[in-house]
Amino acid sequence: MKKFVNASFLAIIAMVTHATLAQRVDLKSGDLAVLSGQKTINIEYDYSEFGVGKFATEKEYLEKKSAEYNAKEAGRGDNWKKAWVDDRKNRYEPKFEELFNKGLEDKGLQVIQSRPDATYTMIVRTKFVEPGFNVGVMRKNAYVDYEIDVVESANKSSKVAELGMRNVPGSMAMGMDFDTGARLAESYAKAGKTLSAFLDKKLK
Repeated sequence: MKKFVNASFLAIIAMVTHATLAQRVDLKSGDLAVLSGQKTINIEYDYSEFGVGKFATEKEYLEKKSAEYNAKEAGRGDNWKKAWVDDRKNRYEPKFEELFNKGLEDKGLQVIQSRPDATYTMIVRTKFVEPGFNVGVMRKNAYVDYEIDVVESANKSSKVAELGMRNVPGSMAMGMDFDTGARLAESYAKAGKTLSAFLDKKLK
């Protein structure tokens, strides 16, 4: 019994440690102090190059999954593929921005899309997606890796700062995340919340 309790305790500690590390923001280069006093940051999203699960590219993943769904039911795979892409604008980006802006509300700073007049632009790059699954009796957690660049809006090759976030988890309370889009949306929400907390400590 004692061994079982010790093993359970160690497992819980490992899970907490992983969750803490998973949501850490790494400032790889640059200085975020330039954002102090800014009210608006233009935000863009880049999904041009990322792996999904065991697939090296998103294209490979979409082709295989959509073909499997279409084989079961005509058109199902095409609808699934469209929903996969549509979730970016409909779910992921709004979640990221909502939590980011809420976290920096006291600083009076917010990210808004299509604001080229803002001095700085934040580019959120999705670099890896583990969609996970939840079939009730079995589940695999979803997570996303991100790279975030802060650049000058007038000259986007001029990088102000480069940040990274790895293994940002995506799950809903009580395990009610049977939909892939719902799981991944929660990762983008956590990414926005964690990044805003990180910036809140950096900005005066």
